[in-house]
Amino acid sequence: MDIFQIADSQVTHGSAVPDAAPLHGFLWLDATHDEVAANPELWREQIARATGVRLYDPHLTDAVNLAHPSYFDSTNDYAMLVFRKLALNTTNSAAAAGNPAAAAPDNALRRKIPPALMQLATVPVTFLLLDRALVTVHAANSRTIEAARARLLEARERSDGSSHGARRPNSPEDLMLRLLNAMVDQYLELRQPLTAQLDRWQRALLDPRRPFRDWMALLDARIELRKLDHLCEEQHDALQELRDYVVDSADQGEISRSKDLLLVRINDVTEHVTRVLNHARRLESSIESAVQIHFSAMSHRTSEIMRTLTVITALFMPLTLITGIFGMNFVDMPLLKDQAGFWLTMAAMAIVVVAMLFFFRRKRYLDESAPGHRRQDKASSK
Repeated sequence: MDIFQIADSQVTHGSAVPDAAPLHGFLWLDATHDEVAANPELWREQIARATGVRLYDPHLTDAVNLAHPSYFDSTNDYAMLVFRKLALNTTNSAAAAGNPAAAAPDNALRRKIPPALMQLATVPVTFLLLDRALVTVHAANSRTIEAARARLLEARERSDGSSHGARRPNSPEDLMLRLLNAMVDQYLELRQPLTAQLDRWQRALLDPRRPFRDWMALLDARIELRKLDHLCEEQHDALQELRDYVVDSADQGEISRSKDLLLVRINDVTEHVTRVLNHARRLESSIESAVQIHFSAMSHRTSEIMRTLTVITALFMPLTLITGIFGMNFVDMPLLKDQAGFWLTMAAMAIVVVAMLFFFRRKRYLDESAPGHRRQDKASSK
């Protein structure tokens, strides 16, 4: 477990568990799922020693549960927020977190889920918010946590008293919201590759030259987007409960700039989650619309084919009738022994075909793109 002591003037990093929380500043106690799962009781004792707060057994179990959804809970001593973030790598990250089943959900390799959707694998991050301490439990190799730690360690105090780099967090709530904001931004970064993937599918669905065959991948995409929809709803509800907790924990009549800034940050993170949620719903709606357009185009193409076949059948029906009449086994029939009978019959059949074509054209039974109809459309437009 890594321990950061953050104050206005400095940031110290170590692994030794302090005997109490600092009088100035606050503690950030950071651990991975593997470290906590190896000895949960020892980890709880270390937290109690550093903060004076003992975690409850259900919360200790939730902290190492890799399948736990996003949610918020609070007690008289601390608040607990579980937030599911994007995994660093679908295969390595989930396996490193001790959950091999999550490395390839639903056998994604055999299902051939596109790379953009493979990035939607998530792992939980647990935040324990105390008065003067923030406890985080996350998967190994978390990009967000590593980036936050690097920024804290790179901060150095100048001789004139100004800090080098970004402003340090001034409270456990501030640090937690910074981490949450960075996690949600990872979801926002996925909007472009997800949109590009669905655009490629839409073009393939509407391409008349090649039949669309990636139906299973399209179904998997819809399933993954539905999971993202549910995930964002859980995150939104958890953040809303966090906001209510911050409002309820404020003293009656207390109006402070720090409290207002904290609420603004919570609202900003919630708005980012809402944007991801709306984008996931738009993508899911786009998939459904593309499939409907695909089947409409297929139905239109089938209708065109059937119309052509119907016209051909209608043209040959009177010809078949004529040949059937002259095929009767009567001894005496008109034109049967006439030398010009064959040519007269062929001429009559040609006249019937031309008359029927003229009738079909007048009734607009044929293709609207025919030259006659184009002239009519031009004349009507004038």
